[in-house]
Amino acid sequence: MVTVDPEALSQVLGAIDLRVGVGRREHLNENSLLALAPGDAVLVYVAEGAVRGIPPLDSGCRLDVDRESHRVEVDARTSPATLRTGDAFLTLGDGAVALEAQEATSLIVVALELAAPAPAVSAALPGYITVTGFDVLEPAAAALVESMGPVAPSTRPARQSDPLICRLMATTVLLSVIRAWAENGCAPEGWPHVSKDPFLDRVIEAIHEAPGREWTVERLAGVGAMSRSAFAERFRSTVGRSPADYVTEVRIDAAKRMLEAGRSVSETSRELGYASDEGFSRAFRRRTGMNPSAWRRLPVPA
Repeated sequence: MVTVDPEALSQVLGAIDLRVGVGRREHLNENSLLALAPGDAVLVYVAEGAVRGIPPLDSGCRLDVDRESHRVEVDARTSPATLRTGDAFLTLGDGAVALEAQEATSLIVVALELAAPAPAVSAALPGYITVTGFDVLEPAAAALVESMGPVAPSTRPARQSDPLICRLMATTVLLSVIRAWAENGCAPEGWPHVSKDPFLDRVIEAIHEAPGREWTVERLAGVGAMSRSAFAERFRSTVGRSPADYVTEVRIDAAKRMLEAGRSVSETSRELGYASDEGFSRAFRRRTGMNPSAWRRLPVPA
């Protein structure tokens, strides 16, 4: 079984931040299809019934979960996956996928939109993830996703905080799916590789290890054993953004976790290398739409 480094997993999970996470319930008759368009990141939970993928959801890895003992075994067979009640499926939209119902089926479908373009996160994750027995592995998250797709539309008017609550719920479920997939032996050997480039992986690892360091392009290029110009071009073409923008993203992601843990704004600002609280607050607000103090007061998902 592949063992995933807990710190590497935390880095991947910590880099994921949703702007939108809206769930709906889809009822499918036997042999009917649900099409998932390319470019759309979607999380699907099988509330009842069974579906198969077109093309087949052949991840090369399934989790066989004994629902009584909760024992998990990894099945490395490459037979097409049929997802049944309690299973979960995540696609990042790399290609078109359709789900065909094998019987009368009810699905919770959660549309996902990242808060910012995150090619590094996309590079770390496969095109799709299947987690069999998700309701056993992550019962709290499974119960949460069930509530995201109401059986009947509510007649109650929308409340002011509903979008925020939906986003927090979707984030919790999404992170739980990725954690269940990775921690139970389905991640490939050496996962995660953020950039799929060993020299850039070295640079990205250094940024994550010390986000508060004074990272100049020259210093980062030295870590990657490249010239300044070659490094800047290679980083942008591979990761999809400038080195400075990536450093800022890592810092803000670290700031979110620190603030959620109860650290003060000033302490967080100093530890992450900002010259002033005002500069930190401006950078944080540009990335999140909120000031650090407001983020610190948000409820933390379970």
